[in-house]
Amino acid sequence: MTSARLESFSDGVMAILITIAVLGIEVPSDATLDSLMRLIPVFLIYAASFQTIGTYWNNHHYLFKVVKDVDARILWANLLLLFCLSLIPFSMQWLGEHILQRWPTVMYCAVLLAAALAYGLLSRAIALRERRVLHVTSLIEDGTGRRWVSVFLYVAAVLAAFWHPLVSYALIIAVGAMWFLPDRQFDRIFNWNASAA
Repeated sequence: MTSARLESFSDGVMAILITIAVLGIEVPSDATLDSLMRLIPVFLIYAASFQTIGTYWNNHHYLFKVVKDVDARILWANLLLLFCLSLIPFSMQWLGEHILQRWPTVMYCAVLLAAALAYGLLSRAIALRERRVLHVTSLIEDGTGRRWVSVFLYVAAVLAAFWHPLVSYALIIAVGAMWFLPDRQFDRIFNWNASAA
């Protein structure tokens, strides 16, 4: 099976998740600046969530530019990633209503951790297929260093929520900044493919 259908489905799901996330922000009940200012924490959490989903969409796009065919393992790994991402709007809304509270922060960070692990599983499934079916060493595995740093920071964010949620938020922002640009491994892969052609 080609990867085009998987990409189209994934693009649609991620677009819907971003839409659901913004619809979770309640419009102020009155027309005062003070009521709007009270939404700043919610908006900041939405912005972080938007950036997270957008980063996954961006890297997912580049990841599947190097994948021509998919198998059942890749399909299920991709669905696991989408499942984890689908929990972001719910956890975002709970956190937005209870900013600086322990358990909403723990849940939000845990969802981000789960998504990072699921993306790693997806990359691993692709690399395994390349070795097993195409009999080539996958270049995708070269980018695992930054993924493990992300996982470590998300684990630290979950644990920090029990001590002080602001530390968790700082760690989430650090991961977002680290992944703002697509994984540089893709530039190496595309340059390698161009030189090999």
